Amino acid sequence: MKQQDLARAQIFAILAGASVMLSLSMGIRQSWGLFQPHMMRDIGITAAEFSLAIAVQNLFWGLTQPFIGILADRIGSRPVAVVGAFIYLAGLLISVYATSAAELIFGGGICVGLALSCTTSNIAMTVTSQATAPAKRSAAMGAVSAMGSIGLVLASPLAQTLISSSGWQTAMVAFMGLIVIIIPAGFIAGRADKIVIERSSGPDQSVAQAVKEAFGHSGYIVMALAFFVCGLQLVFLITHLPTYLAICGMDPMVGSTALAFIGLFNVGGSYLFGWLGGIYPKRMLLGGIYVARSLCISAYFILPPSPTTTLVFAAAMGTLWLGVAPLIGGLVVQLFGMRYMGTLLGIAFFSHQVGSFLGAWGGGLIYQSLGSYDRAWQFAVVVGLVFGLMQMTMNVRPTARIAAEQRGLTQVSAA
Repeated sequence: MKQQDLARAQIFAILAGASVMLSLSMGIRQSWGLFQPHMMRDIGITAAEFSLAIAVQNLFWGLTQPFIGILADRIGSRPVAVVGAFIYLAGLLISVYATSAAELIFGGGICVGLALSCTTSNIAMTVTSQATAPAKRSAAMGAVSAMGSIGLVLASPLAQTLISSSGWQTAMVAFMGLIVIIIPAGFIAGRADKIVIERSSGPDQSVAQAVKEAFGHSGYIVMALAFFVCGLQLVFLITHLPTYLAICGMDPMVGSTALAFIGLFNVGGSYLFGWLGGIYPKRMLLGGIYVARSLCISAYFILPPSPTTTLVFAAAMGTLWLGVAPLIGGLVVQLFGMRYMGTLLGIAFFSHQVGSFLGAWGGGLIYQSLGSYDRAWQFAVVVGLVFGLMQMTMNVRPTARIAAEQRGLTQVSAA
């Protein structure tokens, strides 16, 4: 089955499944910071140990993502997403009954990290690209990323309400109920596995050859390195913002509302950058996001903290949140085509997760050592500015192989 053979309803179903899967998986993952003080008290762990569990989650997510991408490219996204949902359930269940830092690291760190590889942006962007025509692809990826943020709008207030009224364990069980919905969503999104990607006649490419080609492209290297700052900034904020607000004496609901604002404003931001990516250079938009985030972080931590400045900051960061996903996905397709999109996105994502590890664990370590987050946010600002400017300079010329395929497809269409 070719993409152009899909009915409008079939395309909508695939995109809706990808959106729901991404939304719930990311919404739950981005709400972990709300559990920090309660888990520290009940499990008997330190801030650094909780931060280490979240850091391991992000690092394991990054380590497994390239292999999950390869697996999805070979056997399809459907089995990967469905199995990933069951692993997610296991990770949350282990976390509920954790009695030590080691158990939390295994459940909330390793298991959830592996599950995120199977159910988030990499798989969602891959099936979206397969199901949409090239002219609409960037906007479609932006739309899926936008809908993917609705989960945070739902999960964060739900978690804080249940934590306050019934305890963090009840909130975690509620999250398990949301994970169950990912199973049919991933199954529906996986219909994209049946779509045959059109390409010109020519020698087929192995996974090893695709990876070698990517590492030989300077633009891909720069993009992957710059992706580091995305993970560092975002995970630092979602992990430590609630604790920072508690230090400032604010009501816990300010933290959960801020996370909900991030999700709400990300709806418009993701679609906006997906749409803009179809009109303007993706590398400039991507670099601009990293720089703009750095300026927002700097302004927020310099100003006296208050509920108003916090919500304005959350709205600004939300607008800049997942807008990177359609731009990164679009650049990979532009440079290398769609055949090994999952694999190449996964490899680039490893850099993102190294930054996530540093943002989660490093932020907690700095706070525990120095008694404040000052050095952490200052580092996040500096690396954001440096890597943002690097991103704007990347080489966006497609490989010779893709250029030849595009010429071949053009000649076939003309004939």
